[in-house]
Amino acid sequence: MENNNLPTSPNKARNITLVAIVAAIYAAITFVIQPIAFGPVQLRVSEGLNHLAAWNKRYIISLGIGVLIANLVSPLGWIDWIFGTLGTVIMTGVTYLLTRRVTQPIIKILISTFVVATLGMAILAAEFTFAFNIGAHGASPSGAKGGLLAQWGAYYVSLVPGEVVSLIIGGIVVYALSKIINLER
Repeated sequence: MENNNLPTSPNKARNITLVAIVAAIYAAITFVIQPIAFGPVQLRVSEGLNHLAAWNKRYIISLGIGVLIANLVSPLGWIDWIFGTLGTVIMTGVTYLLTRRVTQPIIKILISTFVVATLGMAILAAEFTFAFNIGAHGASPSGAKGGLLAQWGAYYVSLVPGEVVSLIIGGIVVYALSKIINLER
């Protein structure tokens, strides 16, 4: 007869702990910089942690949870809870898939930066376009003249600079960490 009440294995406990720590760090950084972490022009420095997904798939979960927690205070409310979290899971999942066999940290960070700045910000721009067009509380106008594509483009262009700055800062931190800690383990 099997005993289903056995303690959690050390590896499983370690993974759960790392997921919780990264999620908490993401949320805490976002809360601290809250005034500049939301909206169509933002500098969410915690986004630099997205690079971690290039090392281990557990960080896809971590970052998704961290974004969900951080977005609980988003002016967009439920829209950001759902679409912000889903966008993070998608972009970090793609990052993980594209970097699984890459061994050089700089290349992992460059791939991650490209995926997050393109795919991630495209999803976020679509979220803002949707929110504005349904008249969601907390939605900001894009300032674009024209249809949905023009609005999406205006949001995308306004989001990318802050994201790239966050990814550069995060890239430096994650690169340094990768030199002293095995992020894949």
